[in-house]
Amino acid sequence: MAANNSDPIQDQLGEGGAGVRHEAEEEEVGEETSSAAAQATATTMLPRSSSRPQLDLSGAAIHGTLEDRNPTILLPNQSDDISHLALDIGGSLIKLVYFSRHAELSTEDKHKISTKRRLGMFNGGRRSYPILGGRLHFVKFETGKLNECLDFISSKQLHRGGIDSPSWRSGAQSDDIVIKATGGGAFKYADVFKERLGVSLEKEDEMDCLVAGANFLLKAIRHEAFTHMDGQKQYVQIDQNDLFPFLLVNVGSGVSIIKVDGHGKFQRVSGTNVGGGTYWGLGRLMTKCKSFDELLELSQRGDNSTMDMLVGDIYGGLDYSKIGLSASTIASSFGKIISENKELSDYRPEDISLSLLRMISYNIGQISYLNALRYGLKRIFFGGFFIRGHAYTMDTISFAVHFWSKGEAQAMFLRHEGFLGALGAFMSYEKHGLDDLRVHHLVERFPMGAPYVGGKIHGPPLGDLNEKISWMEKFVQKGTQIIAPVPMGVPATTGMGGFERPTAKGDILRSDASAALNVGVLHLVPTLDVFPLLEDPKTYEPNTIDLDQDEFKYWFKILSDHSPDLVDKAVASEGGTDDAKRRGDAFAHAFSAHLARLMEEPAAYGKFGLANLLELREECLREFQFVDAYISIKQRENEASLAVLPDLLMELDSMNEEARLLALIEGVLAANIFDWGSRACVELYHKGTIIEIYRMSRKKMQRPWRIDDFDMFKKRMLTDRKDQSYKRALLFVDNSGADVVLGMLPLARELLRHGTEVVLVANSLPALNDVTANELPEVIAEASKHCGILRKAAEAGGLIVDAMAGIQDDLKDETVSVPLMVVENGCGSPCIDFRQVSSELAAAAKDADLLILEGMGRSLHTNLNARFKCDALKLAMVKNQRLAEKLFNGSLYDCICKFEPVP
Repeated sequence: MAANNSDPIQDQLGEGGAGVRHEAEEEEVGEETSSAAAQATATTMLPRSSSRPQLDLSGAAIHGTLEDRNPTILLPNQSDDISHLALDIGGSLIKLVYFSRHAELSTEDKHKISTKRRLGMFNGGRRSYPILGGRLHFVKFETGKLNECLDFISSKQLHRGGIDSPSWRSGAQSDDIVIKATGGGAFKYADVFKERLGVSLEKEDEMDCLVAGANFLLKAIRHEAFTHMDGQKQYVQIDQNDLFPFLLVNVGSGVSIIKVDGHGKFQRVSGTNVGGGTYWGLGRLMTKCKSFDELLELSQRGDNSTMDMLVGDIYGGLDYSKIGLSASTIASSFGKIISENKELSDYRPEDISLSLLRMISYNIGQISYLNALRYGLKRIFFGGFFIRGHAYTMDTISFAVHFWSKGEAQAMFLRHEGFLGALGAFMSYEKHGLDDLRVHHLVERFPMGAPYVGGKIHGPPLGDLNEKISWMEKFVQKGTQIIAPVPMGVPATTGMGGFERPTAKGDILRSDASAALNVGVLHLVPTLDVFPLLEDPKTYEPNTIDLDQDEFKYWFKILSDHSPDLVDKAVASEGGTDDAKRRGDAFAHAFSAHLARLMEEPAAYGKFGLANLLELREECLREFQFVDAYISIKQRENEASLAVLPDLLMELDSMNEEARLLALIEGVLAANIFDWGSRACVELYHKGTIIEIYRMSRKKMQRPWRIDDFDMFKKRMLTDRKDQSYKRALLFVDNSGADVVLGMLPLARELLRHGTEVVLVANSLPALNDVTANELPEVIAEASKHCGILRKAAEAGGLIVDAMAGIQDDLKDETVSVPLMVVENGCGSPCIDFRQVSSELAAAAKDADLLILEGMGRSLHTNLNARFKCDALKLAMVKNQRLAEKLFNGSLYDCICKFEPVP
């Protein structure tokens, strides 16, 4: 027994974690085709601008075996690179949006191919789209530092498709590189880009780009929009079916006010020349500030009442309540100065900055509302780098809109506010036919079986492409090198990695990505689907408990205290090398910096629950290349549990059906508490063999439970469905070892015995000691050596290729022929967000009529209150006292058996 592997975080979190999506998920694999049948001709090209690099598909052929997940497609006649970069070059700032590919993936194994075929994912049940995953990065530079921007582009070879592009690796050069750009600088600096980088800037209309960028963000990013009043940030979930019309106010050097009626449908209805440039220009004249951000920071320490004439100054300190004006209302910006005999040097720069900020912000808010009133709009979105994520700026604009509309209109802001134009320019690549970005990825890594059939590209209409794509924002930055970061205060953090930006090193430059803005990297995941069995996806919320300040402090301590132990395990999982130690130190610093950032502002990264916090930790581990920190512990637990499985199955088979069903549920709860190395296990049992500990824990799990719907579930299983069993059950498995081997596998075996297809749903990526979808087939194969039911079902589900190898001769002849299958959930955490699951899981759910969620992460931290279209059973043992009290006013080790049948 590995009781010395103490893991205090397991007690506190259970198996909690965030619903991390697998960054590099692939589209489902289509029908196998030979390379001879996979020829593409030049006729497959769609019309595009002659100024763009052309994608030459002539002579294209798939190379690789039928079992390769991502066979290479060679384009012998392709010479041009496709740009992964777009720019918005304004008068004050240059904004970049650039794309990077995901790393290569492992090949598709036979188990997955068999499962996908059974789920109808090979026979036209689902389309294969020519889209693969990647990341969108957001970077800014001051326009006055254009050379730094050019150095950054050159160092990453962004204008040539990035340092991971084929031509960069091969050393090939192109003389006709075109990248999209918008803003006045696209004209002003075109010659500089041509001279320094050898690229031509293709100018895109600024208004087109702004609207396209805003529409994309509001459609694609769940927590993009928020309100900001009295210092409180509140995220707003936008109904995509009720997005239009709205007013978009872009506050850059000047202000443009745009009425947006739909995709590509808009008109500029107003504007003002008093904007960010006014604030910065007057601020430079009146203070000694050297940058826009310095001027903003200065305003936070100001007192505008020393310069502004207030209503109270006019009316002897009284309100003018008759017309709704308080004594503190500004009657005249800078109005006090006219009655004072002072020089500019007599006024504090802080007060000047604040008075300027309020003057401009209030006027922008008022003008915006008057235009909204003119067109009958209630929703106004503000963007542009004047806002800059600055709390006081947003408050003043919000106050103005609220004041003039009497609370009927709402000012909302966008977290990617400054990148609307650059993002729209990036999206404009689509206008030339088949989106060049997506085609380029098709060329490099197209799934086996392709829309390349009979010499033509087959696939969905172009308009359908965006419906399939899912984007997620993650706040761990993918860099070109790993440097142990140092936690910094808020103004110095990047908002993408949460740590100090390293200085230039050699030829690698890494710009300040987004200053104090809370902007992450957008991950493109082409195989994300909404779980089909959700009762109402619009109202679904995965997090059972949101993190307020007190709650976050508690988990901050838990995660901080556990960090050294996690680092030790991660380093040990890679042999304790010097490189692993360096990366472990980098992980610890980066994750600590994220926690510090969130302690300062819990809503910095969007609406944040415990699941999101744990997702962040897992992403940090993967960012610093720790693939599976618990690998050796999981292997040890699985081996020990498999050794005693035959004794448990023999014990279960000696019971009658009703007693066996209760023992199975008790067993799942018992195995759920039994995490090897957890403090709970050590404190409860101290010593004993694994089967003895399992039996002892089962006694402790005996009823009554905190939530006890077992009798309802028993009636459904043994009475209501006695003549017609469940057709297909989805079992969401949790930890390795006893949890899956002695808990969920025996329960799956019972369902198989009743004639129910069973799909075991496991993580796509490792998280703590959770079993993964890649590990499960081997575990099932070993278990099948001791059980005919499991063996027959695993063979039917394609999990055992050589079914008789190593099988004991004395196994009973079982008649079960329903399949046992394994699918990945698309997550890399013990929690799960059912708004984003793998295509495999979505396909498996279509014929499912029973859902079983097990463990704290999936059925307590998330989804305790989720409702589904099929029968759902939620099983967990509470391993956190604070959670027990918050959820049930209960105690540590309380159990839940929550059954929710559909009518």
